[in-house]
Formats: sequence, structure tokens, C-alpha cells
Amino acid sequence: MKKKINLLIGFSALVLLLLCAIQFYLVKTTYDYKVEQFHTEVKEKIGNITNNYTELDSSVFLKKDVLYKSLLEKIIHNKSYRYNVKSDLLANEYRDILTLRLKEKLNKEFPESEITFAVVVNKFIVFNNTTETDTIFSEKPLIGNSIYGDLASLDNAFLVRNYVGTTSAIQNGNYKLLTEDSLYVSVHNAEQIILGRMTSILILAIFSMVVLITLFVITIKSLIKQKKVSDVKTDFINNITHELKTPLSTLSVSTKMLSRPEIKENEAIFNTIIDTVERQNNRLQNIIDQVMSNSLGFEEIELQKEKIKINSLLKTIIADFNLAFPNINIHTHFDQNETSLTLDKFHLTTAVTNVLENAVKYGCQNITISTQNENGNFQLRIQDDGIGISKAKQHLLFEKFYRVEQGNLHNTKGLGLGLYYVDQIVKAHKGSVNVMSELGKGASFTISLPTF
Repeated sequence: MKKKINLLIGFSALVLLLLCAIQFYLVKTTYDYKVEQFHTEVKEKIGNITNNYTELDSSVFLKKDVLYKSLLEKIIHNKSYRYNVKSDLLANEYRDILTLRLKEKLNKEFPESEITFAVVVNKFIVFNNTTETDTIFSEKPLIGNSIYGDLASLDNAFLVRNYVGTTSAIQNGNYKLLTEDSLYVSVHNAEQIILGRMTSILILAIFSMVVLITLFVITIKSLIKQKKVSDVKTDFINNITHELKTPLSTLSVSTKMLSRPEIKENEAIFNTIIDTVERQNNRLQNIIDQVMSNSLGFEEIELQKEKIKINSLLKTIIADFNLAFPNINIHTHFDQNETSLTLDKFHLTTAVTNVLENAVKYGCQNITISTQNENGNFQLRIQDDGIGISKAKQHLLFEKFYRVEQGNLHNTKGLGLGLYYVDQIVKAHKGSVNVMSELGKGASFTISLPTF
């Protein structure tokens, strides 16, 4: 059964992880789509602004065309100049003014965003109508090839558009110049804008995952609890079967003996057997009463309270306990000031007796009982030198039907109701009970009751 539950929990956890992965994939896909959508919007707006640069300042681009022509003429007349073209191009005189003009237009078009940009030159190719094409340089886009703009790196930027331009023919139309420029843009708050557009999707995704995980945890807890209840139920049935077996066996043997003629004729033996039947009948009744009364919750217990001198009550309980267990040594350290409490004498006597009998069940030979008044509470401490309880099990000690295990076996008799009853009685008196223990070093139970 335990193996099946572990497999079910493992499979459920795997399914949950799979659903989380699918949810993450869907959110990531949506995010990527929103990024592309945002880039498209930016490209359209910037495309309208630049319009192949000419809307910025025609005179500036006229100077640019003049510069390109002058570079072309230098290449034609001096073949070795080709190695200086790139440096002269990047050091152009219109860099600052073009950067400023385009920056102003971008700020006007995107007032809520901080945009940086760069126009990088990728190709510089000379065409001769009578000879082959002469490629001065042709490179992939690099920020180092920026001819204007304020973008520091292309890492977080995206391509808006490519611009291909040609200069007018020179040298009787034999030579032309082809250039290719790329405009890259970076929107500094792009991620916040995109996430803002995804707010509803993110909220729904997070909410659905929280609900899913919560339902998973609740289901697993319920499953574990049901398994625990099932184990407790099985354990209780085994315990009560064990408790009922002895008196029933004795009653069966006794009734068979009573039917024998020689027993009927012997009055002494007959009366002895009758006494045995009565004792076992009473034992059966006590077991039933214990199950019926000790299994009640503290809200259901009706207390018959009266003013009791607690030290006197404890001395009476100890005296009765010594009669039943004469081999157990009990040491007392009572508070010198007699304390009077309003409590149910019968129920509290039974609760204290249950703690003492529990100590005997688990191998103690010496018990120390001490009392004190502290912070408006009366504290009763019962310490034994029995086998003790591991810290991992102490929180289960006051649960209904729980019994301390020795190894993998329950070697002590009982229904597991004694300490549960103690806890419920103390709670009914508005008090508390706790335990401190270590394996092999005994246990110490402290019952705290209000003095008012």
C-alpha cells in the first residue's frame, strides 16, 4: 500500500512538473510573440521617420553624397587609398549633426521611451562598367562601423532596416559607388513595456499555477491523512481484538467447565468459576467503557467541577497507584503552599493515573512527581526512567489510538487512548500538557492548569 502511494505521489509530481513546463513554454512563446510585435511597431514608426534619411536634412545628405563621391574619386586615382577609405568614412564630418537630428525625431515619436540607435556601414563597393566589381569592404554589422548614432553595442539592439544607396556616375559614367547601411535600435525600457502588455496573461498564468500547486498539496496531504487513518484503524482493530481475546477465551472455557456435572456438584469450584466469569464480564465492560469515554474530544466532555486541594488529591492518587504497582518507586517534590483548584476530580484523577500507568508500561522503575506555581499556572511534572520516546514521535504521542513502537512492533498492551484522554481532559480544564524525552532516558510529562 505504501509503495503504491509513493508511486502515485511520484507520478502526480511528475505530471505537475510537466504542466508547469507547458505553462512556462506557453508564457515564453507569448513573450516572444509580443517582442516581435513590439519590434514591428518600432520598425514602422522609425521607417516613417527616416524615410531613407532624406526627411532629416537634405543638405546634410547632399554633403554625404559629396563625401562618397570624393572617396570614390580618391580610390579611382589612387588604388592604395582603398585601405584608408573606412577610417575616413567613420570620421565623417556629418556624424554629430545626423545623430542629433535623428535623436530629436526619435524622442518626439517615442516620448515615453529612451531609444539609442546606430547606423553602421556594411558594404562599400565600386562598380566599373567595363571591369569587374571592386569590393572595398563588405562586413557583417559591427558597432565599430557606426557612421553615426549613440548606441554603444549591438548586443541588445535589433535591426530596423537596411539602406542601399548609390552615388551618381563619375568619369564619363564608368564608375558608380554602392553602399549598404543598417539601422539598429535599442529601447531601454522595452522589457517593461512588453511585460506590461502581458500583465493579464502573467497574472492568469501565476494564478493557475498557484491553484494547481495548492490543489496538488491538498490532495497529497489528504491522501497521506487517509493512509494514516487507515493505518490507525487497522492498528486499533488489532489492539482491541487483542484486548478482547483474553476475556472471551476465559469466558468460553469457564462456560464449558460450568456445564460439567462434577463442577456443578462442587460448590466451591462452581463459585470460583462464577467469580471468574463475573470478573471477565466486568473486564469486557471496562474495555467498552474505555473506548466510549476516552475517545471523546475535550469539547464533548462534561466536567463536574469542584474546589479541590491538589496536593491532597495527588497523595491519594499516589497511594492508590502504589497498591496496584508496589514495585514502582515514587518520589514527590510538592510545592509547600497547598494550592486549591476548581476541577473535575474524577477525570483529573483518571488522567494522572493514565500518565503513571503509561510510564509503567514502558519500563520505568522510578517516578518523580513534582508541583509548582508559576505565572498563574499550577504545574504538575511526572518524570520516569523508562525507555523514552524519540523526538520524531513525540508530536504523535497525544493522538487518538497512537501507541509508541518498539522497533517495528507494538509490544505493550492498550488501545492507544490513555494519553489522548489525558490531553483532552487537560484541554477541557483550559490547560496544556507537553512531553520532553530522549530514547533510553525516560520521559517527563508536564501538566499545566490555570489557578483561576
